[in-house]
Amino acid sequence: MTDQEHQVRWLVLVIKLSAEPSRHRVAVWRELRKVGALSLGQGIWAVPDVPVFAHGVRRAIELAERARGEAVVLEAVGRGPDDAARFQAMFTAARQADWAEFLSDCGKYEAELAKEIRIAKFTLAELEEEEQSLERLRRWHRDLTARDVFGAPEAARAGERLKQCTVACEDYAERVFRALHGTSEEDR
Repeated sequence: MTDQEHQVRWLVLVIKLSAEPSRHRVAVWRELRKVGALSLGQGIWAVPDVPVFAHGVRRAIELAERARGEAVVLEAVGRGPDDAARFQAMFTAARQADWAEFLSDCGKYEAELAKEIRIAKFTLAELEEEEQSLERLRRWHRDLTARDVFGAPEAARAGERLKQCTVACEDYAERVFRALHGTSEEDR
């Protein structure tokens, strides 16, 4: 087998839309960002040619065509191993940025729980809000994991941080339960 047969295949999307109304360009941009497409320049995007990206690519094409724009999808590989490696590195760098943002939000979530504990805000409404925030983090982690096809180094750390957030939420839920039912830790 040749080096080219071992390389990752990519889908390169070339999307051309009129400047106005801008909502069409924004809708396509949002869809491609949501699926983790790599922006290569104005109207040019790339994703690895794997099933996890298929729906988002289809959706971006549909949005462009509905806006009477043009969408061309090309299959590509690097001309050589160095090109392929650089492209993969660019994609992984974008995923690293996604993971960094996720990790930052985990920190914010834990800080929010710590604040609620510090001020003794042990209400069901607050618990429900914190559980919804944790579920949002879980969905985000699941989405990032699906599109991180090359395995960015931060992925493992993000999984651990999500577990820590889950433990912190469980601790907060116990505190809410104890506050609402008038029990202390010694009563358990």
